[in-house]
Amino acid sequence: MKKFLALVLAVAMVLGISAVSFAEEISVANAADVWAKTWADVDTSEHVVINYMTTGDAPTTGANPEMLEMLNKILTEKANAEINIVWISWTDYLANYNLRIASMDGSIDLIGSSTDWLDAWPNAKRGGFLELSEEMLAKYAPVTFATVPAEHWAVCTYEGNIYFIPEDHYSQWTNHGWAYRLDWAKEAGLQDGVHNWDDLTVYVKYVKETYGKDLLAVWDSDGTAYPASGYISSFRKWRSIDGIASGALWGGYLDDPYTINNIFLDETDLLVAYAKLMKEWDEIGVWPTDVLSNTGADNRVEFRQGKVGLEQHHTQTWTGLVSPKADTQNTMYLTDEDADVGFFYWTEPAGYVCRDLVTHGVAAVSAASKNPERTLMVYDLLRNDRDCYDLFNYGIKGRSYDINEEGYRFTPDSFSSDKDGISTNWWWGRNDDLEIPSAAMNWDAINALYDKYEAEAVMYPYEAFVFDNTNVQSYINQVNETYTRYMKLICYGQFEDAEEIVAEFQAALRAAGSDEVTAELQRQIDATYKN
Repeated sequence: MKKFLALVLAVAMVLGISAVSFAEEISVANAADVWAKTWADVDTSEHVVINYMTTGDAPTTGANPEMLEMLNKILTEKANAEINIVWISWTDYLANYNLRIASMDGSIDLIGSSTDWLDAWPNAKRGGFLELSEEMLAKYAPVTFATVPAEHWAVCTYEGNIYFIPEDHYSQWTNHGWAYRLDWAKEAGLQDGVHNWDDLTVYVKYVKETYGKDLLAVWDSDGTAYPASGYISSFRKWRSIDGIASGALWGGYLDDPYTINNIFLDETDLLVAYAKLMKEWDEIGVWPTDVLSNTGADNRVEFRQGKVGLEQHHTQTWTGLVSPKADTQNTMYLTDEDADVGFFYWTEPAGYVCRDLVTHGVAAVSAASKNPERTLMVYDLLRNDRDCYDLFNYGIKGRSYDINEEGYRFTPDSFSSDKDGISTNWWWGRNDDLEIPSAAMNWDAINALYDKYEAEAVMYPYEAFVFDNTNVQSYINQVNETYTRYMKLICYGQFEDAEEIVAEFQAALRAAGSDEVTAELQRQIDATYKN
């Protein structure tokens, strides 16, 4: 509470308003007035270019140039700045992303990041991100600063310094599970769909027997997806600590989250049961016989085309798959009028779902930025200004999108992705207050699942934890290698005896240093939460 009051007073002093009326006075609704007051004495006489770095492949077609030209006119008018997108290609993206940040050559300003998949904390600790004081945020990003709760700023803080801005006002769920053909599940006698692994096994058997000759596979996996921890989380209310290793190895049970374990050492019986099930799936023929070398497969595209019966990913991906018009690749709906897609999320049998990290998407300012103040101003506009938001997220109205009488966004008949599509990969500043829902989405199905999630949701218990891996990174690397080597075998039934492969895997984890990592995690968790 003291932290919240400090933030209130800091912004109130900057804006010249009373702390009592603070909550009512700052929102996207009156953002223009806030900026006019807060930025009145900011020297913007020099025109600057803000280089925004994001992961993804740069578009080679579409309306990005025209969109940016229109956007930059608005940014010039409001902050005498413009934005340029710097793309980090998906090929070796993490290594190249980290190298670009570490170069510290002043060529980037605004950086999209994440604590669970884009090394936000390691880059902050290495000095790649600028420390953002409360006064600086309140002055140059006042609307964002005021609308992000104090507890969310706290989880963006390390050793007393704020290092990034959370995308905390955007609704999404990235919990993983299985997308499947709901129409086929009903044919298999699962009238309510698939809700556990037994249901799923009934489903894959039916699909293989009934449609196998017409499909590429039930699941055309490339051998790199390992749902073992998902299986365990169907039976135990357990949550991994994100951002430590490629696999969800370390974490805690939700009734005692700060006692840390390696789930693959702690849940031997469940891991053996999972291995036996995957052996059964292999015998059923769920995946290709060459699954471990099936590198050319693109199962998600194949699922959209009706060529496979399963897709493993998260809820946000399913929302597109269940919506016939959401993606032009959803051709299964064109060839089968009965096509429908369900979603079995892994934690469903255990009756819980963890909310996304507040820091799943964050924005940071490069420590080498020549214009950090203007960078924050541009971010505040992109996140909270209607005109900037619509251009940067949706493109040119009337060309890239339009809005129907019900207020839903749709693509005009004249739309061509080659000419009219835009791409910004703005996953660090989306805002529910300005979102325009897509008419292409199946909101009845999506909202029904979201309502179920809301009823079961628990908070991610490690938001405030920043792991210092200095003393154990070599062990983590070894455990990662061991995990990958054995998961390929266990998850695809490539073994003779389940008990033997699990015992061998567990012995290899211990030999690689898993217990040392667990002990170091426990020490730091205790320091964060128990002291």
